[in-house]
Amino acid sequence: QVQLVESGGGLVQAGGSLRLSCAASGRTIREYVMGWFRQAPGKEREFVTAISKTGGSTYYADSVKGRFTISRDNAKNTVYLQMNSLKPEDTAVYYCAAGRSTVVVVSQVDYWGKGALVTVSS
Repeated sequence: QVQLVESGGGLVQAGGSLRLSCAASGRTIREYVMGWFRQAPGKEREFVTAISKTGGSTYYADSVKGRFTISRDNAKNTVYLQMNSLKPEDTAVYYCAAGRSTVVVVSQVDYWGKGALVTVSS
């Protein structure tokens, strides 16, 4: 079992930045592809970004490419999401995700965090 806990969410003005952290416990995240999803009110949960087990490869949704950066520190069992140039449409609950093979779609995720709310005001 892997427990994931997100932190760093909050309220920010459009154009601002936030950094989310996802601290894992129970097992080492070296065994997992890690990622972030988000869910806005009234919408389905959607893929945001993922990072390979070693951190050598990253994947981004087109909507965040060039603005968001995912990284991981396997020694600290932690994953990060740096969000820059935030827009009101980025407002959502952001979920940390772990998967044995990949985490590009919801069905591939083995473990979820409880989420962190990010609100971007215009």
